[in-house]
Amino acid sequence: MLTPTAERVSRNTPESIQERIRLATEASIARTLAAGPTAIAARLRELDLEWDTERTLETMAASFSLAGITLAATVDRRWLLLSGVVCGFLLQHALQGWCPPLPVIRALGVRTKEEIDAERYALKVARGDFGEAIKDTPLAHDPWRLLAATKLS
Repeated sequence: MLTPTAERVSRNTPESIQERIRLATEASIARTLAAGPTAIAARLRELDLEWDTERTLETMAASFSLAGITLAATVDRRWLLLSGVVCGFLLQHALQGWCPPLPVIRALGVRTKEEIDAERYALKVARGDFGEAIKDTPLAHDPWRLLAATKLS
């Protein structure tokens, strides 16, 4: 029941949310391309700073675990249950690609690393970063096909 690492979040995300994220990504690419080369460079810098689902989930898990430990030390030992539950969720996510906070994170529009990379590579292809390497391929002139090739569509 272990899913492949690259697909585990998308396999556990409802199609409606995946579609919303895909459309938002496509709109971002279209806006960026329409704004020109300077906008592409700026958007690529933004993408380098964007948090993906894994980083978001790990940060939430660490925060809630630390809160549980702190509350257990200062208020009541039973707060250790919070840390235990969070660790269980994190283990479940590592093994299955799903845990209770994940649908909320995805509904908020947090993308996977693969989804962020698809936008990054589409912008780089459109800018011509790969030059001769993909000059004669459909990807050289159509970043939308790159999105399909990277399983975002």
